[in-house]
Amino acid sequence: MPSSRIMFVAAVVLSACAVLFSGAALLISAGMLDRSPPSSSEFEKQARSYLLDNPEVLIEALRTFEEREQAAAADELKTLIVERRDDIFNDPASPVLGNPSGDVTLVEFFDYNCSYCRKAAPQMAELQASDKQLRLVYKEFPILGPGSAFAARAALASQKQGKYAEFHDALMAHSGAINERSTLEVARQVGLDVEQLQRDMQDPTIQDAIERNLALAGDLRINGTPSFVVGDEIVRGLTDLPTLQGLIAEARTPSDG
Repeated sequence: MPSSRIMFVAAVVLSACAVLFSGAALLISAGMLDRSPPSSSEFEKQARSYLLDNPEVLIEALRTFEEREQAAAADELKTLIVERRDDIFNDPASPVLGNPSGDVTLVEFFDYNCSYCRKAAPQMAELQASDKQLRLVYKEFPILGPGSAFAARAALASQKQGKYAEFHDALMAHSGAINERSTLEVARQVGLDVEQLQRDMQDPTIQDAIERNLALAGDLRINGTPSFVVGDEIVRGLTDLPTLQGLIAEARTPSDG
């Protein structure tokens, strides 16, 4: 049985027992229950009867356990974001768009074959256009097959020709599947030297960068795309523009602590 499940069962049992013992103490103090402890079998019957008559005790125990578990996980991730700050926000291999010297950084983990990432692309463009102090970091996170992996390597290699932004936007705007053939076709359309691009893709530092992204996502418990990191928050999945703008504003505002 997983440790979290063991903890859950223990939490429920302890909560139920705490209620029962508290109730018993009140009855004893009120003179309504004999001070001699009940037998094990009698206590078991009382506990079972109480829980059957008061199922909300278990529901409340479950709710409390889940809230504590979620809070602990959130605190752990916030600590991890601080510890891995340079890997998340300042990896020199990760393309940076928007204002390189911006006061807030928004990081996106994405895959070129992810339909939700394509839906998020106009939001990213809007954020870049409307917020001149926003720094955007793109983490190539190819998890949807060989075509995605090929496109990710090509996109990172396109930085050597100074065309990452154009290539990235064109790949996101492509209506069909992203594979080796479509990636190279899009590269031609944006004016990349495709032969040079294919040579640059063989640079081992490009695959190293992608491997770092994959490992970092695992550490941050990111397993889907798109996912965003801003300030000390992680947003998993497609979200709306106002939500991202709100998180950016929150990250921009100094905390009282």
